[in-house]
Amino acid sequence: MSALLITLSCLLLPFGALSAWAAYGLADTGQYVSAMAPLAEDPDVRDAVAATVGDGIMREVDVGRPMRGTVAPFVREAVRSFTQTRAFRLAWDAGNRATHDAVLRALEDEREEAVTVDLAPVTAQVRDQLAHDHVPLAARIPVQHTAVAVLPAAELGRLRKGFHVLEVAGFWLPVAAVAFAAGGIALAVRRRRALTATALGTALGGALLGLALSIGRALTLAGLPSDVPHPAAAAVYDALTGTLRTVSWLLLALGLTVALLSWLSRYARRRSAPVPEPEAEVPNSSSARGTSQTSDQTMTHM
Repeated sequence: MSALLITLSCLLLPFGALSAWAAYGLADTGQYVSAMAPLAEDPDVRDAVAATVGDGIMREVDVGRPMRGTVAPFVREAVRSFTQTRAFRLAWDAGNRATHDAVLRALEDEREEAVTVDLAPVTAQVRDQLAHDHVPLAARIPVQHTAVAVLPAAELGRLRKGFHVLEVAGFWLPVAAVAFAAGGIALAVRRRRALTATALGTALGGALLGLALSIGRALTLAGLPSDVPHPAAAAVYDALTGTLRTVSWLLLALGLTVALLSWLSRYARRRSAPVPEPEAEVPNSSSARGTSQTSDQTMTHM
């Protein structure tokens, strides 16, 4: 029973960490925006934003075909320069907050409608900054309240069920892992050995969690369309899973540290145990009787 409980605890630990991260980390708007905020200064993300926004501006602005090839590089460079300003960082945070709020409301609601985000305020900030920098045609950029699709309605049902499962599992799986570990150690005949096994299993779970994150990163980038910039997508993946990667390293370090301390305490206990002294030899009863008889015969002859 002790071995079974410890094994279940070590198996549930990485899944509990993953569920808790998804339920309490990704579902929190403040933490999500804080995790995505440093990407506003990432060069790969800036290049991707400059290319996407620049192409969108050129589609909206009515420019003749002969001038399009001349104006497009200039507009893209202007947008890239804008990504280095404080206004872009504010727009980046506002866009991520609006997107996360829209997705979270859709997951908690029961309406079967596509999730959309209105990025008109972001477009207005970009236009005003470009106009301030005296970029040609910047004043002609239209600011329309266009609904940008984030999640289609067909996928909401499946995502909503998965989100509710994560909410339950994010709390109960870590609690069950801790309870199983405590029960397994309490029921063990050799508790020090059980503690060492639990610590090594925890370290193994942390290592497997880190390996799963690396495999998930490779699979995510491999499944992206060709028109999506892979360096920028990799930066976003790393930003979202940064907390979970830290948890995997903490589990690995904690497990190895506890296992090492348990082994050292066992070794020190063996070294400090007193060595038993050899007991004095007790003469055999038959030998004693033989010696007594010999003494009696000697006394008789005398």
